[in-house]
Amino acid sequence: MNKSGVNMSIRNFANYKPILAKTAYIDSMAVVIGQVTVGEYSSLWPMTVARGDINSITIGERTNIQDGSILHVTHDSEYCLGGKALIIGDYVTVGHQVNLHACTIEHHCLIGIGSIVLDGAKIPPYTLLGAGSIVSPNKVLEGGYLWYGNPVKKIRPLTDKELEFLEYSANYYSQLAQQHITSES
Repeated sequence: MNKSGVNMSIRNFANYKPILAKTAYIDSMAVVIGQVTVGEYSSLWPMTVARGDINSITIGERTNIQDGSILHVTHDSEYCLGGKALIIGDYVTVGHQVNLHACTIEHHCLIGIGSIVLDGAKIPPYTLLGAGSIVSPNKVLEGGYLWYGNPVKKIRPLTDKELEFLEYSANYYSQLAQQHITSES
């Protein structure tokens, strides 16, 4: 908070104000700027940056963005007409130090630690992206698989246990976030 009691980690930009669900947890060390919407029971953990200054970022319900992740977008220009927003669905786990840039992550995905997903890429429902993977611009993955590498490659179908884990992980972090909210009040 600054001297006037304003939380400086959640900031307006131009005419845009972040829209945060009442049940969302935004750690005091995370930064949320501008056109960012965070859904019910979702969480942004320490040192995460969601910078919606030049386009919008939408985070669905029960989604967690873990420590040190960077979320950003692409502006409208002659090189990218209309720009590109960042869209993250429901029940998504985004691991530590992930970079998501102007891409789409659909429901029930897990994005492994240190991965990078670039402009226009699309990660469909029920996808597990292995740690350190890089998804190139405009690449569209196939759901129901483990993807891994640089550049990312389809490895194998997900097991039933892995498919269950995608929802478990999202629910676990939603519950943990609520514990943090209770502990801080």
